[in-house]
Amino acid sequence: MDKKNKNFYITTPIYYVNDVPHIGHAYTTVICDTIASFNKWLDKNVNFLTGTDEHGQKVEKSALKAGIDPQTFTDNVSKSFYKLANKLEINNTDFIRTTENRHKESVRYLWNKLEDNGDIYLDKYSGWYSIKDEAFYSNDEVTENNKGIKVAPNGSEVEWVEEPSYFFKLSSWQEKLLKFYNDNPEFISPRSRYNEVLSFVNNGLEDLSISRTTFNWGIQVPKNNDHIIYVWLDALTNYISALGYPNKNSHDWKSFWPANIHVVGKDILRFHAVYWPAFLMAADIAVPKKIYAHGWWTVDGKKMSKSTGNVVDPNYIIDKYGLDQFKYFLLREVRFGQDGDFSEEALIKRVNSDLSNDYGNLAQRVLSFIYKNNEALLPSKGVLSIKDKELIKYMNITKDNIINYMQNYQITNALEELWKVISKSNTYIDEEAPWTLKKTDLKRMNTVLYVLCIIIKNVSLIAINFIPIGANKILDQLSIPEDKRKYRNFDDDLIAGTKLLKPEGVFPRLEIEEK
Repeated sequence: MDKKNKNFYITTPIYYVNDVPHIGHAYTTVICDTIASFNKWLDKNVNFLTGTDEHGQKVEKSALKAGIDPQTFTDNVSKSFYKLANKLEINNTDFIRTTENRHKESVRYLWNKLEDNGDIYLDKYSGWYSIKDEAFYSNDEVTENNKGIKVAPNGSEVEWVEEPSYFFKLSSWQEKLLKFYNDNPEFISPRSRYNEVLSFVNNGLEDLSISRTTFNWGIQVPKNNDHIIYVWLDALTNYISALGYPNKNSHDWKSFWPANIHVVGKDILRFHAVYWPAFLMAADIAVPKKIYAHGWWTVDGKKMSKSTGNVVDPNYIIDKYGLDQFKYFLLREVRFGQDGDFSEEALIKRVNSDLSNDYGNLAQRVLSFIYKNNEALLPSKGVLSIKDKELIKYMNITKDNIINYMQNYQITNALEELWKVISKSNTYIDEEAPWTLKKTDLKRMNTVLYVLCIIIKNVSLIAINFIPIGANKILDQLSIPEDKRKYRNFDDDLIAGTKLLKPEGVFPRLEIEEK
């Protein structure tokens, strides 16, 4: 993250509307929302974009199969992604649809710019194409599966296509891309994906077919209505169409481009890390600062598949276990960039261990003790011991470590760091035993409770970026005003005598169902 620039732009990929949302879509959106939230917490001006990719042959076929026109089909499916964002309580700035006029105008302008700059020419395409991936594959990448069907490296069926096509001169950008990767080694994360892209480009780039004539659902090529613009050139442009491109006077365009980070699944890395920067360079547009490719989710160790019926519906999980619980599991269980496995049992164990036993229990036991034994009033600070000062200092060091982790998009590391403070605080309360001090030293009891309240407040100030519902409830119980829940309030002292709300358990234990 750019520490000096106050503006921050983050995007999810736009989700393809040929199917309903699943855990993979939820994961990407939650990751982006968490990063966006953290930057807002640091008082940055955040623009967070998500949306739906609604053109292409696959959508046209899905609409035909459903017996409705493509626009009606995309309207219906796009709503399901919009509803998921609401269900996840995502605070996106904008929701872009590629069927919107603002997007179409931007795509046509970009096409004309590429053509005017001499990077587009008309020829004929012959080669392998996957409708499922909306992607072209070379002969070297295509193999036969055990059924004798030609498939792409990811197993998607491919078909031989021959048709007139416009081409983008991708091959002429090979050396410029390699130089860019070399000059910007942090452009692609994690490192393994950087190496993957470097290897792909080093092996040579062929010119890219960027139009189709065998279907109609898409944006027509300017001055040649027989051609539809390749769905990926169309889709990738959403990142700038949402900012008002090509209007150079647009506030959003001037403030937020280039993007700080595009978050994508590893299966679409090539489009974002090779094609997208080449398009932008060719159009004299700045390249985004980072592409971060995350891994895939399996379910109980098996690949998600509609045929096996193991596709995880995030709406079901949220309704059953809670939104914070679902978000925390996604963020904590798997390091950003790696593959992960989802199971309800793993979610229950993680929630019970971390949220119920550690964080929730710490807040509940401290606030309940104050409520019952100090007339529900925040205790006075008193004189801090060395141990008190060490715990508060550790909390401040942890805050700085977490900011550093989040500036490098290491979300799981940030949560692990936060839980170290929670663990130390649970040890501190056991050792200081305020229930014993109540009988022997009321001043010391008050100081211990005050220190614990400061820690709970500061832990919760950070936690609102990851598990906002529960963390805000705990801040409510501490009577922290809503306008005092930013990074700048971290060093605020608590006011002795403040009336506390009656404490209630925030993260109830989950039960594992008998099979």
